[in-house]
Amino acid sequence: MEPLATAPVLMKNIPKSEVFSAQDLVEYQEGQVVSRTICQTKAVTMTLFAFWQGEGISSHTVPGDALVQVLDGEAAVTIAGTEYLVAEGQSIVMPAGSPHGLEAKSRFKMLLTLVK
Repeated sequence: MEPLATAPVLMKNIPKSEVFSAQDLVEYQEGQVVSRTICQTKAVTMTLFAFWQGEGISSHTVPGDALVQVLDGEAAVTIAGTEYLVAEGQSIVMPAGSPHGLEAKSRFKMLLTLVK
């Protein structure tokens, strides 16, 4: 019998074959932005973030569409100079090549999915 081929590891740093809450995988730290990468390939990057109130990410651009899924709290997301408030249960897409950044209006957790 031939050995089974080893499948590539596409998702990391998260439980597999069990139910979990994504927001519990990153913890708030006072005055900090905490991140946990769960997928990183040439086409897709997925990262969980926890932001202390007032912390953020300065304006920048990326070569793909970036989907923000809010897991907890509220943030102001600025895309090409327009500010959007997003809260728990809401999502927003930051288009490829468009300048964007965000600031936590309260403690804030999100799942960021970048598709290139």
